[in-house]
Amino acid sequence: MRTESEGESRVPQLSVVVPFHNVAAFAGTALGSLARNAGPDVEFLLVDDCSTDETPSVVDHWADRLPRAEVIRHPTNVGIAAARNSGIDAARGDYVTFLDGDDWYAPGHLARLLHAARELDCDFARTDHVQSTGTSRVVRQAPAPLRNTVLDPRAGIAVPERETMVDYPFVWAGIYHRRLFEDGALRFATDLRTAEDRLFVWRMHLHARTYAALNLHGVFYRRGVATSLTQIKDARQLDFFPAYDTLLEEIGQDRDAELLLPKAVRTYCAMIAFHNEKADVYEPATAKRLRHESATALHRMPQPVLEKTLTMMDSKRGTLLRRLHDKQKAA
Repeated sequence: MRTESEGESRVPQLSVVVPFHNVAAFAGTALGSLARNAGPDVEFLLVDDCSTDETPSVVDHWADRLPRAEVIRHPTNVGIAAARNSGIDAARGDYVTFLDGDDWYAPGHLARLLHAARELDCDFARTDHVQSTGTSRVVRQAPAPLRNTVLDPRAGIAVPERETMVDYPFVWAGIYHRRLFEDGALRFATDLRTAEDRLFVWRMHLHARTYAALNLHGVFYRRGVATSLTQIKDARQLDFFPAYDTLLEEIGQDRDAELLLPKAVRTYCAMIAFHNEKADVYEPATAKRLRHESATALHRMPQPVLEKTLTMMDSKRGTLLRRLHDKQKAA
């Protein structure tokens, strides 16, 4: 049920979607930061994805204190992609942004974000963010060529050798016009338990008309949380395989396939190498499956593009990927 104070019945300009799942230790910080960013133009959509700890009571406590707050409860745990989609479906604002339940905003961030989005009037805008690890704070910048300037989203994909905007998968570091979501046009892939953000960012750059990068870094990303999906050691980590398989299939049918495939293949290869380099931290069955799926994924890629990609990788990763690829060819 929506909770609105008297005099706040006008349609909001910005909808903030915040999924929560078993983050009771951090939810109060996230929700307190929403309170310090509340205003007449902002609504908060708090999605409890069937938490089994004290998260629901923390969310309820703050929902009664936040203006324009709606609590959405999932009867079963369906994952962060579906939780974000529930928020998108309930959103009324002209713009949508996201925050994870263990992260937080600096005071005034949402007002600055909304003002910048209105000024530029592009389909989406990305921001920098502050990476928080314990007491350490480091600003991570979105790798855009220009700031506060409306750009072509496909130009944000760019060449394989450089880090570009599709290598910056933090969907909560941005703001998105509702026209991207109308008629179900853009949603998170609910079959993905991880890497859903990477596919989402690629699809935005492929299908939106305009974007910008903003000189803002008011969102704080908490690293090293034990309950975070980035810390899990089981098969959910391997969902980057179907994510990038889907991406390659879609790009293969794109009008700019020849131009875009090298970047997609390079990024997929980098993900395979990254996960194999730390395979020993995964559960044994997951590590075994990782090696098998890595080899078959390399075999599925467009081989001329893959061969060129492997010549451009650094020696360590190139050797690892060739060993996996040769194993599959021998099989």
